[in-house]
Amino acid sequence: MAVTTPHNIYLIGPRASGKTSLGRLLAERLGRPFLDLDEVFRELRGETIAALVEREGWERFREIERDILAETAKTPGRVVATGGGAVLLPENRKVLARGVVVYLQADPERLAERLLADFKPDQRPNLTDLELAEEIKATLAEREPLYLAAAHVSLPEAPLEVLAERAEKALAML
Repeated sequence: MAVTTPHNIYLIGPRASGKTSLGRLLAERLGRPFLDLDEVFRELRGETIAALVEREGWERFREIERDILAETAKTPGRVVATGGGAVLLPENRKVLARGVVVYLQADPERLAERLLADFKPDQRPNLTDLELAEEIKATLAEREPLYLAAAHVSLPEAPLEVLAERAEKALAML
């Protein structure tokens, strides 16, 4: 399943782990189209994730996210940044498994710093009623086993250029 195959490359990981930034760079380097599922949601729905979650709840958002991922998977050859919780639904994990999955690992404290530095409540609504650092730790504890199980490649946190190089090398070996 090398980079030259038409499979989609899915980037997974927690909020603020760098999925969109790496996705754009990796897509450019590989000569593939890039897609961010959160952006697709906003374009299709004409509203923010936060607005939908406030009105209809996280479960409804996950259903819509599932449908967007399934539709996205029909067109191969792209680099796709998923939402942080995309791995929560078993049907999403099945879709991801049909592509190449790259997990971006990140330190919880670093994630909190990034979220606070680039505060976007409409784009990244709170997942719980916990304080941000505690929410990140709790969310990672729940999701890390799912990220690891879904991943073909796991990349520890590093500067963006280093991540892109590591991703390219890892993908070439698959």
